[in-house]
Amino acid sequence: MAKIAIDAGHGGSDPGAVFGGRREKDDTLRLALAVGEILERNGIDVFYTRTEDVYQTPFQKATLANQENADFFVSFHRNSSPIPNQYTGVEALVYNKDGEKLEMAEEINENLEKIGFRNIGVKERPGLVVLRRTRMPAVLVEAGFINSEEDNRMFDEEFDRIAQGIANGILSTLRNDGAASVPEEDVYYRVQTGAFKNLDNAVRMNDELEAQGYPVFIIEKNGYYLVQVGAFRNLSNAVRMEGILRSNGYQTYITT
Repeated sequence: MAKIAIDAGHGGSDPGAVFGGRREKDDTLRLALAVGEILERNGIDVFYTRTEDVYQTPFQKATLANQENADFFVSFHRNSSPIPNQYTGVEALVYNKDGEKLEMAEEINENLEKIGFRNIGVKERPGLVVLRRTRMPAVLVEAGFINSEEDNRMFDEEFDRIAQGIANGILSTLRNDGAASVPEEDVYYRVQTGAFKNLDNAVRMNDELEAQGYPVFIIEKNGYYLVQVGAFRNLSNAVRMEGILRSNGYQTYITT
């Protein structure tokens, strides 16, 4: 099973970029926890460098990921420009444009572009400690400009889709790399309620099920957005959930 180190940039005495009372460290923690939760629901082992408002040096963050023997490291940040509302968009930073880290960075950017962000691209930043001192492929995600009103609107209004898009980019790379294979003893049964070419349709069904209290999530696979409910070790529990969903009018089938 793959292990992903999820890093919320800044924290504690280091607020990161600040704009109108909005602090980068708060946005990054919220996003890191949301993405990590989606990954965990998909059977990924997630390690968080922080889950609360604490300060860590970049070197400490890299060291923690190395000690956990993570397979990938993903760090979340918000960009900032010299002048408010000067720039918009998302970008990903890597040590160099090579291998799985480049693939993951491009997947994440493309998914966020589909939501409405401008895709600035992938840039090499070999001087960044969290990219240079980590022993695994590492990507730093700049989730829009914190001093752009348009990017902040997008970050707030489309937050769930942003978290899902980033998680899908990570999962897609893991599958292509073979790192997301789940051992037989850790098979999880899920109840699928829809498969959509259009992400908006998948989000609509996701929101509908979530409003009813179902543990629902979206994954991207082979060009489709799959809406699935639950992650059960026991098949009988998945069958029970499928019966509930079908009684409420949903067309379902059980998958792993």
